[in-house]
Amino acid sequence: MNGPEIQIDFAPELRLFVPTKRRAGRSAVVTDGVSTLGHVVESLGVPLTEAGRLLADGREVPVSHIPVAGEFIEVHAVERPQRVPGAPLRFLLDVHLGTLARRLRLLGVDAAYESEDIGDPALAALSARERRVLLSRDRGLLHRRELWAGAYVYSHRTEDQLRDVLGRFAPELAPWTRCTACNAPLREADKESVGDRLEHGTRAAYDVFAECGSCERVYWRGAHHASLEAIVDDAVREFGHVNAAAHRPE
Repeated sequence: MNGPEIQIDFAPELRLFVPTKRRAGRSAVVTDGVSTLGHVVESLGVPLTEAGRLLADGREVPVSHIPVAGEFIEVHAVERPQRVPGAPLRFLLDVHLGTLARRLRLLGVDAAYESEDIGDPALAALSARERRVLLSRDRGLLHRRELWAGAYVYSHRTEDQLRDVLGRFAPELAPWTRCTACNAPLREADKESVGDRLEHGTRAAYDVFAECGSCERVYWRGAHHASLEAIVDDAVREFGHVNAAAHRPE
């Protein structure tokens, strides 16, 4: 670029996206004089999904602002909890976040998941078509213009990923109401109606069941239930937002 020089500073939360030389604070950027501030921010590595307020010499400006020579630009992180207007809050997770998808579904959060890599263009288009917030650790994917909304998942650890998403978006929780396999709602089921899908030991040991209305998977409080209940209890205790009208299949 060969145009106006500006000064830019990124919030600490955003510095992992930018080159090392820009992580210490204010740094100089030469712009082309016609590109928007949103384009400049993205060209330096920060997906706009992660950028919050943009300030030019202390005044808030839109992403369409054209920086002028000498301006000091401050790029803040998104405010939490982040509100997503225009559609019910629901998510789409890429191929690398299957465990996170199942944890969100366990909590009753609508979390679609692509178990196969359908490619970035198709994934972004699906986000737009179904108006879902795309969750990903792929920075390039979050730069795609087709996206309806998106968010970078900052940690490799599932526990931290779950806390990140719940803390950022504050979704309403309805534990035990969604199929962890396919994301469809669960419904109560009696032993007689699901008996032919159970092994003999399960039929003999349990009386309370739920089933998925879509994939017909059957759920009961098996040996793994205590560990799942701990995940649910921790999430509800820390983040609340429980849907009081939600009915737990029993």
